[in-house]
This record gives sequence, C-alpha cells and structure tokens, in this order.
Amino acid sequence: MDKFCGTWKMISSENFDDYMKAIGVGFATRQVGNRTKPNLVVSADEQGNVIMKSQSTFKTTEIKFKLNEEFDETTADDRKTKTVVTLDSGKLVQKQSWDGKETIVEREIEDGKLITKCVMGDIVAVRTYVKDA
Repeated sequence: MDKFCGTWKMISSENFDDYMKAIGVGFATRQVGNRTKPNLVVSADEQGNVIMKSQSTFKTTEIKFKLNEEFDETTADDRKTKTVVTLDSGKLVQKQSWDGKETIVEREIEDGKLITKCVMGDIVAVRTYVKDA
C-alpha cells in the first residue's frame, strides 16, 4: 500500500468523457469533469484506514476505507455506491455498485507513474498521474 501513498498530479486523461457518459453523468458535470485535473492524495492512518482525497478547484472528495471491507461512497458525480477496494497483484482495485450497475477503477504504479483505469462495460478511460515532489 505504501507505494500508493503521496500526492499525485494528473498529467493526462484519455476517454474520460465516454466513461462518464457510460456511468450516467450528465452533460454539464461532464464538461467540468473533462476540464478538471485533480490531485490525488493517498494516505493511511494508524487504524489501518486508507484515505483517498481527490482535490481540484471544482470539488474535493474524500473516501476513507479499510481494504476488503464494503463501504458506502458518494462519488464526485453524486452517485451513492456500495464500494469495496482490494489490493490485487499490486493493483488497487475499487469496485463501485449502484442501481444494478458496476464500475471498476484500477490503480497501479508503472514506471513511477500512477495509472488509473476506469472501466464500465467495454469503455475504458485512462488517467495518468505523477508524484508531486
């Protein structure tokens, strides 16, 4: 988990509009989502919780969870999901379920970058972050 901890700055985002459409995000929110380059701050506390904070000029969201334990999440686009995050083969896998739908957000460190894949059906968005010095 340690390798994920730190502040990550987004440097690229591919196919995110299609992903947001696939999960049901409205036009206006998608416009903002496409223009926003959030920082992702990942940390852990003494109780074994992981804290993931997405910070941007538009909105800051934070989730706090224990690995492998389901929790209620309100996403940046206001979906109410049942979410579970696991560590699988070095990847942080976040599975969100709501209204009979499911999406997976997979994060892994590759060549010092944090690669985030957002998957909904056959739609895949890739967002790349670098560690902020």
